[in-house]
Amino acid sequence: MTTHTRKTYVIGHKNPDTDSVCSAIAYAYLKNQINHTDTFIPKCAGELNSETTFVLKEFGVPEPEFVADISTQVKDIEIRETAGVSGSLSLKKAYNLMQEAGVVTLPITEDEELKGLITINDIATSYMDAYDSEVIAKAGTPYKNIVDTLEAEMLVGDENGVFDTGKVLVAAASPDIMENYIEPHDLVIMGNRYEMQLCAIEMDAGCIVICENAPVSKTIMRLAEENHCTVLCTPYDTYTVARLINQSMPVEHFMTKEKIDIFRTTDFVDEIKEVMAKKRNRDFPILDSNGKYRGMISRRNLLDMQRRQVILVDHNEKTQAADGIENAEIIEIIDHHRLGTMETITPVFFRNQPLGCTATIVYHMFLEQGVEVTKTFAGLLCAAILSDTLFYRSPTCTNLDKEAAEKLAAIAGINTAEFANRMFLAASDLSNKSDEELLFNDFKKFNMEGRVMGVSQLSSVNQSELDQMKTRLKDKLGDVLKSQNLDYFLLMVTNIMEEQTELLYVGEDADSMLESAFDVKAENGAVALKGVVSRKKQLVPEILRLFQNT
Repeated sequence: MTTHTRKTYVIGHKNPDTDSVCSAIAYAYLKNQINHTDTFIPKCAGELNSETTFVLKEFGVPEPEFVADISTQVKDIEIRETAGVSGSLSLKKAYNLMQEAGVVTLPITEDEELKGLITINDIATSYMDAYDSEVIAKAGTPYKNIVDTLEAEMLVGDENGVFDTGKVLVAAASPDIMENYIEPHDLVIMGNRYEMQLCAIEMDAGCIVICENAPVSKTIMRLAEENHCTVLCTPYDTYTVARLINQSMPVEHFMTKEKIDIFRTTDFVDEIKEVMAKKRNRDFPILDSNGKYRGMISRRNLLDMQRRQVILVDHNEKTQAADGIENAEIIEIIDHHRLGTMETITPVFFRNQPLGCTATIVYHMFLEQGVEVTKTFAGLLCAAILSDTLFYRSPTCTNLDKEAAEKLAAIAGINTAEFANRMFLAASDLSNKSDEELLFNDFKKFNMEGRVMGVSQLSSVNQSELDQMKTRLKDKLGDVLKSQNLDYFLLMVTNIMEEQTELLYVGEDADSMLESAFDVKAENGAVALKGVVSRKKQLVPEILRLFQNT
């Protein structure tokens, strides 16, 4: 059984922005530098926007793997790596393997593909059932199985051959009587009587099994070879051989090969629990994404299961977290937003600071831990700060953010003004995006005294492009309201350089809500908000304050 290092996902919010992605990547690196027992892996809870893609390419960093649901999967739990066996394996060997491994089920595989299962109950049934005398042949029993089961020596014959024609019988009568029931290809169990051995060979028996290690004459061996008759010599007596020989049959003859409950490594544990609860099976085979056999699990594996560990960055609200967060174990939260609705099973490390960017917090944690910020990670963290603070224009920006960004820029060898301009230009190309991508760009939900508000934001340095987006999307806001079951949906269309936002909105009494919150005139589903560029600092707090005071 292989012991793996515990894996922890470091992940930002849905509809990820540059801060959530770059902070996750950098923080996972930091954790791997200071924690050598676990593995920390950056993940992404949504599709990357064009700005973030630009930043990652600029610094040669691969995109984090997308994960749609962070619920525990089969691959996250301990899988018993029971080796697959060949279908030609004897029942006796299969039973011995089960005893040695302490299991009750063996997988039958070929080239890593699952062919069937053999259980201890199947083997017990094979011992108890009364089979006809031709069952050994019908099962296509390899001679090597018979040799192994009877602890025999093959005096004549081919161990790689197969006994697939004839019946099994015991030579307990005289040769005269035997002539009447020995047929060609039969397997005959007998003692040391020469005339019996000769009779069986002359009647074209396929195999003779001589018991109690009785000597076999050279004449008998020569005649057997001439007549293509296999000769085995075993230390067991006739009764024991007759009792044991059925155990030489291959397991593929008894295995279950249809209607097997199979799980994949990508299946979610909560879903397979329901299936396992309805079945009497003790063990279930696991296949990987390519359909190859990987191991077995039982209900006991689920009892000992540990939830997937995650570290949340740049968010602490359940509505913004990846799907399945309620099934995960949150061990840390690194954020710079207001406290949200996230609940944890146990106390966690929670670092929340009123800064303009999560990356600023991560940078200071590098310094506190004495871990060098390399050129690559300096570039990622600097880009995240420039993005989240809109190059220091956002009211959320603090002196600590600006100071961190400039120090990181020096390490990364970039000019903040020049880089920010290129980054914003990369993000400003909105024309190639679909309506859905635009409407859900940096989308987040907020709960307000029983009502739910969704807010997305489009930012650009190109006012002409922003005007086109407003015209294109204005009549489609209602679709988001309905699909997300919202009371209000707001779309911030922000000009970064002009530091102003055209706010498009939809929802019952949304106009009066916005007029009260911002003391402006709302008409035709739009409000002009001069000086407003930050959702976190300038937009959402004013609306939340309004609801809390009513």
